[in-house]
Amino acid sequence: MLTETIFFDTLRMGLWVAAVTSVPILTAALVMGVGVGLFQALTSIQEMTLTFVPKLLAILAVFWISMSFMTNTLVGFFQDHIIPIITGG
Repeated sequence: MLTETIFFDTLRMGLWVAAVTSVPILTAALVMGVGVGLFQALTSIQEMTLTFVPKLLAILAVFWISMSFMTNTLVGFFQDHIIPIITGG
């Protein structure tokens, strides 16, 4: 039986898992954005692709590196919280 408490606890855990799995990618985007912005301010180069391409490459690299962590976190969440709710256990 899905009670209100179980529903909100599962929702809270889902939001926490989403936040935890997105932190590496958002951190990479933030660091690369600040670095490229600082580089542009120091050199007075205002090229639009200069901000996009390095940030995209950094996000892809961090995603590739942290993919196993994200997968394990999501699988653990589904096995521990979602599947027992679906099966009624």
